[in-house]
Amino acid sequence: MHTVAIIPARGGSKGLKEKNIYPVAGKPLLAWTVLQALTSTSIEKVFVTTDDEVIAKVASEYGAEVIVRPAELAGDKASSESALLHAAGVIEREYNMPLSTIVFLQATSPLRKPGDIDRAVELFFREEADSLISVTRADDLTLWESREGKWKSVNFDYRNRGMRQDRPTQFIENGSIYIFKPETLVTYGNRIGQKLSTYEMEFWQTWEIDTVEEIDLIEYYLYKKKLGIQDTNQQNH
Repeated sequence: MHTVAIIPARGGSKGLKEKNIYPVAGKPLLAWTVLQALTSTSIEKVFVTTDDEVIAKVASEYGAEVIVRPAELAGDKASSESALLHAAGVIEREYNMPLSTIVFLQATSPLRKPGDIDRAVELFFREEADSLISVTRADDLTLWESREGKWKSVNFDYRNRGMRQDRPTQFIENGSIYIFKPETLVTYGNRIGQKLSTYEMEFWQTWEIDTVEEIDLIEYYLYKKKLGIQDTNQQNH
């Protein structure tokens, strides 16, 4: 039984054209996640599922195996789960790799520290979970929403704010790392099952790229936190 990483990266993108291969700190965005997965000692093989030939070429150049995603699983309304199910099936049939664990990584969330993936996998097994999500602590967020034209406080009572440290601790699902058993995905049609574990990351790791405005922020942290990966086996890109 095998543990693999699957990185969905479709060609269509509404907010930022060609987002998955957009240059970020000297590499295509997708490359950061591929290289992070390749350095993980917990992951045996890294797969990128895509419908786009250019993305496939980039994925292959940086060391990932490519799974061609059918067009019907690559539209704006297609779920990540549908792409993951398809990819898992291809891996088991064509690569002869019965899967025990899938590590789902989003290319748009590249702010992972060295060891994050391995520590998350270790936690997943230690807690005997069927699913895991990476989270960041939301210590000082006071959220409001408009309901039927009226504003209401969501995660606190504006009439009795109290001390920040006395409020219940809440967490943000940051979209960086998901881990689950294949049977969880099949049974529930969802990356999250019945026994969920959480891997906590730092707040700055919450940021992801959806628009061009966020690239400068991501690059700042990639350089500031020295997250660059020296890949001597690859060509200069």
